[in-house]
Amino acid sequence: MDHKFTYIELFAGAGGLSEGFIRAGFRPVFHIEMDRYAALTLKTRIAYHYLKGKGKIEIYNKYITGRITGDELYKYVPDYELDSVVNEEIRDDNVEKLFRIIKNHMLINNVSKINVIAGGPPCQAYSIIGRARDPYRMKYDKRNYLYKLYVRFLNEFRPDVFVFENVPGLISAADGKLWEDVKKYFMESGYEIGFKLLNAHDFGVLQNRKRVIVIGWRKELNLKYPEFSPDKNVAKFKVHDILDDLPPLEPGERITVGKYIKPPSKYLFDYGIRNGWNTLIQHIARGHNERDRKIYKFYIENWRKEKRRPDYDELPEELKTHKNRKVFRDRFKVVASDLPYSQTIVAHLAKDGHYFIHPDINQLRSISVREAARIQSFPDNFYFEGPMTEMFRQIGNAVPPLMAEKMAEKVKEMLK
Repeated sequence: MDHKFTYIELFAGAGGLSEGFIRAGFRPVFHIEMDRYAALTLKTRIAYHYLKGKGKIEIYNKYITGRITGDELYKYVPDYELDSVVNEEIRDDNVEKLFRIIKNHMLINNVSKINVIAGGPPCQAYSIIGRARDPYRMKYDKRNYLYKLYVRFLNEFRPDVFVFENVPGLISAADGKLWEDVKKYFMESGYEIGFKLLNAHDFGVLQNRKRVIVIGWRKELNLKYPEFSPDKNVAKFKVHDILDDLPPLEPGERITVGKYIKPPSKYLFDYGIRNGWNTLIQHIARGHNERDRKIYKFYIENWRKEKRRPDYDELPEELKTHKNRKVFRDRFKVVASDLPYSQTIVAHLAKDGHYFIHPDINQLRSISVREAARIQSFPDNFYFEGPMTEMFRQIGNAVPPLMAEKMAEKVKEMLK
């Protein structure tokens, strides 16, 4: 057994946070994720890291380019690696069972201690947009209270440090009373905590994505919240550095395996998104009707001419379909290629792409799966399982790997 620091990830999603921790040298012990497609994506990425470590990366490459099946891929990966991902919901009535599964997995794999627990419960209940859509303002949403289950894992495994990630709305939900309760639960379990509102762009991600990052440590360890220095190099780049090497797509067109049209930009290369990987995968666009494409053209033209994003009410009358024009007035938005960062990628991208219009007026479509993944800083060989809508959902819910990696490096310094 090696002596790397270990972690468990709760509410793991597709593995953006896990990707960062693995890159920072941590050993993954267990991941729990309720969505079956996200759990399968996690398992596939675990296979990638195992095969890469064994010098057998070509097997993984064969799978993501469609030359072998998933079952054939998994034959090359030991069960103890694949079994580190469990597709389960974390609930009051099964948390003890999950404890037993994890402890058994630790015993089989000769893991005596968990150094870190990481993860963030589903954020819709804390989201300001989510509360606006719910007549009860998410008051009765059980997801509000998943932090209590998170604390049960802290009490059971007593990691030295934990990382809890969520949307800024966590602080304001229930007029701030929920956040006070969250802090109280963490501290009563024997942990000191610190928190900051951090922006993914400061970590090298070409996206304006703000998240509350709570880091806690066992009180007796006498640690403190780490200092994060903003990435100054990222200011050199614009969103077009993510998009320009990808072939144009028609709405509904799918390039599951294809070729790039240019060498990687300096950003893609320097930040490891397209570094040594030469086959394009999952460049998949959703279909659009003609009205939507006319709307997209209107918004792209306005951005190109005036650097302005019009309100919905400014659309030509024949293109308006919504009676309520006062709510969500920025329903349509261009991913501007000449800005230093994109708007926040969200899980709603699974339902429609109106808020993420590709800037090329010749394409008139929303961004593709691969483009969304790049904005989130996933490397180009990261493979998402499931249908297109589920790929978008996984990407929108994820922690950007570049951000996760730099957080994990700071956590490692705390542990040392």
